[in-house]
This record gives sequence, C-alpha cells and structure tokens, in this order.
Amino acid sequence: MKRVAIQGGLGAYHDIAARTYFGEEIEIVPCLTFKEIFLRAREERELIGIMAIENTIAGGLLLNHDLLKLNDMKIVGEHKLRISHTLSALPGQTVQDIREIISHPMALMQCADFIESLPDVKIVEHEDTALAAKDIMEGKLSGVAAICSKLAAEVYGLEVLRAGIETNKRNFTRFLVLAHEEMVPEIRKSDMIDKASLVFVLPHSEGSLSRVLSVLSFYDINLTRIQSLPIIGREWEYQFYIDLTFASYERYQQSIKAILPLVGNLKILGEYVEDKHIIAD
Repeated sequence: MKRVAIQGGLGAYHDIAARTYFGEEIEIVPCLTFKEIFLRAREERELIGIMAIENTIAGGLLLNHDLLKLNDMKIVGEHKLRISHTLSALPGQTVQDIREIISHPMALMQCADFIESLPDVKIVEHEDTALAAKDIMEGKLSGVAAICSKLAAEVYGLEVLRAGIETNKRNFTRFLVLAHEEMVPEIRKSDMIDKASLVFVLPHSEGSLSRVLSVLSFYDINLTRIQSLPIIGREWEYQFYIDLTFASYERYQQSIKAILPLVGNLKILGEYVEDKHIIAD
C-alpha cells in the first residue's frame, strides 16, 4: 500500500487530492508543515508526497517553491482540485449560534463574502482547515465553527451548516505529487510526458529573460507559469521557477540544451503528465 505524506490532518484538502489521484487504497501520513513532508521522506525513501503549489485565487505558495529546489524529491504528477468550503460545527447548532470561526488564513480569505454576511463573528486563524474541525470536536467548542471540507466535517463528526461558501466558485488548487528518483517509474501515471517544472538563475543583465523565452518559443515550448523569487543575500537578483508544456519530448530536451548557456544553476524539478481534467460545479 502506498504511503502518502500530506500537510494537515485527515480530511484536509491535501487528503482529498491524494485520494483522488491515487484512489482510496493508500495510507495518509499527516504532517504539520510542508517541510516535514520532505524530512519524513528523507527517512523513508518510498514515502510519496502531495504538496499544494498554487491556487487560482491566492496565487503561488512561495515557500513551497524553495522546498522543491532545496530537496531531492521530484515532481512526478499534478492534480488540480476544485476547492469547496463548508461552515461546520458541533451537531445541533445553527448558523445563528456561531460566534467564532476558525480556519486556515487562505480558506478564510476565500470565504470573505460569506464571513462578512455574519454579524459579530470573531475570526481566528488556524494552521489547517481539517485540524480546526478536529479541535472543535475534541474541545466540544459550542458556538465555534470551522471552515473546512465536507470530508473533514464527516471525519471529525461535525455538522455542515452551510456548503459551498467560497466566494469564487472557480476556486482550484494545484497539487504536486512528489517522489524520490527511484520511485518515479512506479508513481508516474504515464510515459507520455508533456509538462516540466524548472528553476534557474539569470544574470543581472538587460534582456536575459527575454532571450530564454525566445529560445523556448523557437522549440515550440509553451510557458504556462513563471514565478520569480529573490535570491537571499544577492540584492536585486532573482531565481525563476517556470512550468512548460510541450507536444514533443525531443523538442523539449533540445530546448533545455539550448538555454543552458543563458542560465545558471538550472535544476529540473520534475517531468510529468499535465492534469488537463478540470471540473467545476
């Protein structure tokens, strides 16, 4: 049975993403932080990881980009999950009984319109949506509700007071599937690779980025995402994280060789199959 490390508790959106990607026959390994996923995987080489990397509303999770660069797990797949939040509390309560809402800051932000419709409600940030639900049940916290998934409410015995409370229904999070090099052939769903994620450093000179993009365009490589992060200790210099899609793996390989003289510290974070299946309610 596959063991999959996630950030958060059972019922978290990482849990849902893992079960959607691999099926129900997996063992979930909860971790308090994203960094812990990589630390656990160092001790257990066969451990698989699931990690959010970007959200259509909140944008990229910047710290997770650096975790990919600094560790040796490879991206072997991706899953784009529609995020639908619930307001859940101890059984027998109503929305009118709620005086405090706890959840992860990102979930709170995604439900801002609904929260504003509730008068005199205290907002408390929590490290995880599912663990917020767990704390309410374990503490028997009357008058307190969690913003969490429907699965989390079921796992921890809460009652869903309102469903679909997210402001924007086009709310998706992209999750990366991570594994060590020796596990890639077993975990990757197909050999029909059409996407890659890279990180590199560019010289601090005029036109350095445009030259790289021109080369990628020449080889028919589609740039689907670019994220720049400052290099600590080197003022005004940046590293670039990019996602590429392509129809020809051979042309992609040629493009990588072509940009090597133009970039520094190039690292291929993973080559995998793009998740093209997005279903919105």
